[in-house]
Amino acid sequence: MKVAQFLLALLVMTAFIAAFVVGARRLLGLRIGTVRSLLAGLVSFAGLAVFSLLMQRPEQHGVLTGVQFGCTLVVTTGFLAVLEVLAPSGTVGWPLDWVRAVRSRIARTRRYSQIASIVMRHGLRPYLTGRPHRGRGGATLARPLRLALEQGGATFVKLGQVLSTRQDLLPPEFVRELGRLHHQVPPEPWPAVCESLGRELGVPVEEAFARFDRVPIAAASIAQVHTARTHSGQEVVVKVRRPGIEELVRRDLEIIRRLAKALERRTRWARTIGARELAEGFAESVHEELDFRVEAANLAAAAGARARRASVIRVPAVHTELSGERVLVLERLSGGPVGTAPKLLGMTHEERMRFARELLAEMFEQLMTDGLFHADPHPGNVLLLDDGGVGLVDFGSVCRIDAGVRSGLRAFLLALHAGDAAALCDALLIIVTRPDEVDEQQLERALGRFLSRHFAVGGTPNVEVFGDLFRLVSRHGLAVPPEVAAVFRALGTLEGTLMAVVPGFSLVDEARRLVDDRLSRRGVASAISSGAHPVSLAELASVWELIRRMPRRLERVTSALEQGRLGVGVRLFANARDRQYIRSLVHEVLLTFIAATGGVMSAVLLSIRGGPVVVPGIPFFQLLGYHLLVVAGALGLRVLFLISRGSSD
Repeated sequence: MKVAQFLLALLVMTAFIAAFVVGARRLLGLRIGTVRSLLAGLVSFAGLAVFSLLMQRPEQHGVLTGVQFGCTLVVTTGFLAVLEVLAPSGTVGWPLDWVRAVRSRIARTRRYSQIASIVMRHGLRPYLTGRPHRGRGGATLARPLRLALEQGGATFVKLGQVLSTRQDLLPPEFVRELGRLHHQVPPEPWPAVCESLGRELGVPVEEAFARFDRVPIAAASIAQVHTARTHSGQEVVVKVRRPGIEELVRRDLEIIRRLAKALERRTRWARTIGARELAEGFAESVHEELDFRVEAANLAAAAGARARRASVIRVPAVHTELSGERVLVLERLSGGPVGTAPKLLGMTHEERMRFARELLAEMFEQLMTDGLFHADPHPGNVLLLDDGGVGLVDFGSVCRIDAGVRSGLRAFLLALHAGDAAALCDALLIIVTRPDEVDEQQLERALGRFLSRHFAVGGTPNVEVFGDLFRLVSRHGLAVPPEVAAVFRALGTLEGTLMAVVPGFSLVDEARRLVDDRLSRRGVASAISSGAHPVSLAELASVWELIRRMPRRLERVTSALEQGRLGVGVRLFANARDRQYIRSLVHEVLLTFIAATGGVMSAVLLSIRGGPVVVPGIPFFQLLGYHLLVVAGALGLRVLFLISRGSSD
């Protein structure tokens, strides 16, 4: 009988403690794990026991039960609130995770000290604390920044290379200096590479390949490339990720994220360029580059697109049975990079122009049709094949652009071709991230001045005009998406490659010729020019996008009109974030008002002497004041927790 009573009492106590934990969690709006629930349960049990002992007289137990339970709930809620502020959920794991976190923090601290010494050595510390030296301009700062990034290692070199593509954010002197970043690294020792290959392939290297050259033909910061022959007799290249590189890159990326967050808090220039967003985009691209399966998928997509278009440009085929996350086995294209190919020296000017135009046409097809654009067409990634054809390699870095952006880019290029400032303004507002308010008239005038300066009759524009253009639109409060900036950086790289093939090659002029040829083949140019009122190509592109969407919109309007459901509504808070902000603000204000009112009323009730007595020593008004004080305390805790959580976010 006593055992049954004990079990019943234990069950009731457990139910009460679980109710306190759930109530505290719901009061704070938290989702907590098992460990925090157990800790909160222990606090609830201790609070319930303490408040029970504080009640001296048995006759008071029944009357003050609500106060006892309420105080226990307040204590449990306060414990969870303090714990969440000091150590938010998800930041504290199991003891094994603590050991790993400590080891990672030690390694990160050691890396921090290395980076700090590099920063101090090049005099960059004032610029990271928001107190730059007066009189030191960008021209004198660009070179120390480039040297510091070079000494920082592979990840920081890649960061500098990405920053050199953002002509819309950085001054020209920084873009030029960071564009000189190169990172030559010695190859990994063969035993480490052999072990990594065997682990990834599942068999020894000698069994997977008929021949494997141990000396790499290229070595970069993340991977190195070897030549080999398969058992079927095919010549291949094997791209191997450096052993242990993922841990180093992960640590450096975490440092870059933390540094970007700190810089946005301390410096105005970091907030201007969006340092945190840049860091996150960079980290995502580096993670993709670490996984060779992403490059294999990019190559498969590129090969499929070229097959549909019957393109003459070749890309290497992937040997999927030998490839994985750390190893990529590709067909070896017979030829060499255009920068070092001996065959290029024997080509005539006409043959070089044919080569350059084929490459330019391919890149524009990728940009305007495929939506998968090679982001780094430098001379080492463009091959001059032995048969005179063109090959493209290294699809680890690509730009993916959706149909809407491709449509905007087409209209953008047509507007440049036609010299139409109004159409150029419309196209830019499709491409870029548009703020809530933009002065389109001022933007159009600025674009008109830009066109007259760079595209005047007799002028020879080059790809640098894109950098000037995006610096112009950034001054008007427009943000260039990373994928669009990467496209124009790739065009700049492409022009350098084409000029290595044909000195003096003008990408902009050849792109104009390419547009004219395609429109002439389709008969569009003559149809436009023969009209009584000539229409620009850019205007035609903009009108076509409008016409394409018009039938569906008209059908909706006429259907609603026919059924009598047509109406016009204006929403005061159309943005969901605005509605959520107003809702949370009103909620917090109401909670604060109720908690303050409850606290004042409880103080008034507790100060009243006399009145009806519920039990000896406890008047009715004081009993009501005690309960109201508990309610006010619980609501006040929630308000304080919401305020502290909002400030931390």
